[in-house]
Amino acid sequence: MDQSSSFEGQLAELLPRLRRFAHVLSHDSADADDLTQATIERALRSRDRWQEGTRLDSWSYRIMRNLWIDTARSRSRKIAREVPEEEGLSIGEDPRDAMDAAVDLKRVMAAMGRLPDDQREVVALILVEGFGYREVSEMLGLPIGTVSSRLVRGRTALLAMVGER
Repeated sequence: MDQSSSFEGQLAELLPRLRRFAHVLSHDSADADDLTQATIERALRSRDRWQEGTRLDSWSYRIMRNLWIDTARSRSRKIAREVPEEEGLSIGEDPRDAMDAAVDLKRVMAAMGRLPDDQREVVALILVEGFGYREVSEMLGLPIGTVSSRLVRGRTALLAMVGER
């Protein structure tokens, strides 16, 4: 198998994990899909910058995070002209919310959404995606101590929020 198909195959295998992280960053399924697509496009265009033998997932997560930062900055400039996000959250609710698993997931995702951005990123990368502290430290360009403290604060806050009824 040549390097190109290997790269594309590995990237395709990352899609579910990238989509999940995109949802954590964006809080919205449509935005998560757009962010995932933009990340894949950027990765494919920049494949010559990825070094064989390094972690494609870490490289892809970094691309996604940078794209999200750009998106958030762009949106903050338009915020005065747009309808508040809260008005759109009640549209299109899933009628199967009565299912326990859906309710629990919804509560956890809502709680994740209330975490500060810096804590939410670290919690998602370590607890949801399973990256190690050192990997997250390198991905986000933070000291390991900062990653550790954000994880502890984020996990504690998340547990307290999920415990609320």
